[in-house]
Amino acid sequence: MLTARFTRAARALLRGWKQHLATLALAWIAIVAVDTWRTRDLPRGPAPDTPLVMAAAADGTATATTLGDWRAQHPGRAVAVHFWAEWCSICKLEEPSIASLSADWPVLGVAMQSGNAERVAQVQRQRGMAWPTAVDRAGSLSRSWGVRAVPALVVIDARGQVRFATSGYTPEWAMRLRLWWAQTVPQWYELLSTQ
Repeated sequence: MLTARFTRAARALLRGWKQHLATLALAWIAIVAVDTWRTRDLPRGPAPDTPLVMAAAADGTATATTLGDWRAQHPGRAVAVHFWAEWCSICKLEEPSIASLSADWPVLGVAMQSGNAERVAQVQRQRGMAWPTAVDRAGSLSRSWGVRAVPALVVIDARGQVRFATSGYTPEWAMRLRLWWAQTVPQWYELLSTQ
């Protein structure tokens, strides 16, 4: 009896495969359209070399640097810039993915409207957020990057070109795929163009 039900269900699925495929295609188009609209103001081309104030260190001091200086600490690597906020529930949901990602890839956090350097450092210690984070107390740094909502992720390749920018929750596998692509594909282009 169970086998007969399974067989009927499989046949019904096979008969309607075109309808299911069309539904999946429409859903994919809708998702891409919404994501394109949400990321319309995020950067493209060369990554801006913006000044950064890093969250307070263990001794309570905040340090000043630039995105270019931070990227120079990771030569030849694609990097991720993750915009988040202390008050953002989706950011909290995404934190384990960012923690896992930061174990394998360079990740720079940008704490948007989350307090001063000491407050951001305190939040990072409480939540176990070990990656370096720049403080964007008033949100001006985020706005200069076109970030209107958090979380947002910007992937920059080794040459300093923005390759991907997403807004909203991004699954870890999608973050890793974007970083891998930004790391690998430009190198392929370089190899092909020199031959």
